[in-house]
Amino acid sequence: MNHFSRRHFLQFASAAFATLGIHPLVFQRQARRYGQALAESTPRKLALLVGINSYADQPLQGCVNDTELQRQLLIHRFGFNPKDIYILSDKEATREGILTAFEEHLIKQAKPGDIVVYHYSGHGSRIFDPEPILRGVGNTPQLNGTFVPVDGTLPAGYPDVGGSVKDIMGHTLFLLKSALQTEKVTVILDSCFAGGATRDVRFRSRDGGRNILVSPEERAYQEWWLSYLDMSPEEFVNGYRTGVAKGIALAAAAPNQLAREQNINGFQAGIFTYLLTHYLWHKDSNIDQIFKKITPEIPSYFRQVPRYEVKVGSGYQLENPYFVETPNSPAQATVIGVSGKDARLWLGGVDLRKVGAGTVFEAVGDAGRVRVVSRDGIVAAATLENAVTVGTPLQLSVEAS
Repeated sequence: MNHFSRRHFLQFASAAFATLGIHPLVFQRQARRYGQALAESTPRKLALLVGINSYADQPLQGCVNDTELQRQLLIHRFGFNPKDIYILSDKEATREGILTAFEEHLIKQAKPGDIVVYHYSGHGSRIFDPEPILRGVGNTPQLNGTFVPVDGTLPAGYPDVGGSVKDIMGHTLFLLKSALQTEKVTVILDSCFAGGATRDVRFRSRDGGRNILVSPEERAYQEWWLSYLDMSPEEFVNGYRTGVAKGIALAAAAPNQLAREQNINGFQAGIFTYLLTHYLWHKDSNIDQIFKKITPEIPSYFRQVPRYEVKVGSGYQLENPYFVETPNSPAQATVIGVSGKDARLWLGGVDLRKVGAGTVFEAVGDAGRVRVVSRDGIVAAATLENAVTVGTPLQLSVEAS
């Protein structure tokens, strides 16, 4: 029940009950309690997904695909309304675009008890902050981790010439999360803080260092949020030292490690995002168990160990992913389009090596049945053998498994 319909209901019902001798104020108090309880039982689910491939320097290939991996998972497995998922990709994912989207789509809309997901896939970096907010943390200046927007280009003449960049610092993300009214927050970060590239594997990092500085705009933005949140520098330091501001943070790698993307059976993606979403498609599990399962799947020679952190004392590592208590049925694939006898399938939870022309999928708990005609990466074209609809969860038939 939205704000306006609830107000109209209260006005109408108050008048009606007044004719029965029930005082309107008494009724309104009871109705509001009922309305609040109803609202708490049906939280809104909001997601902001950021993926950047088209950097001017050191472009990537799988970050936009990461956002699609998350979008399909959130819609079909965890019941998010597609209208509540906001995606920023490539040229839209500027510093201003990311911060504005976080403010408008998440901070301004999320209410207590709502579910919030923020996913970032792109370059990470380390830059020098000569006057860090974390004053007093150490006697030596530190390099601070950042997320690189599409306009986070290095100064002309780098590395011989230094200067400021438009990066978004981890400190800023802490403040933005602090501004959310809900505790049910999941942040997924598929980036890293070192540089390099190979033929088959790309590292999600942009160069940085001691001569790359935090921008004046970033510093002013942090100071504004400290003032808005009525948070003193000391409170910020204590909170930042303690851990994540709210909810859960999932990271592709430790701060001193490289986060990789690679081609996975014809689909380019961040290896962490791919393994995470692939596992969540077909398993009901908590965060701690998920990491124990997916971490060994990353080759040891990658030297990339995913990690998670939860708000201290919360026990959120034992919660269901994204704080969704009753996700939809586990599946290996789902129907994302139907036209006559043709269907399109999203293969988010199946081993892609097992899917080719002739592979048969059956609906989970239903008689639906489709046969694959062709596969392009993580999407398959299929023909209907028994009717299915968009959103139907699928599993490999016995003959294909």
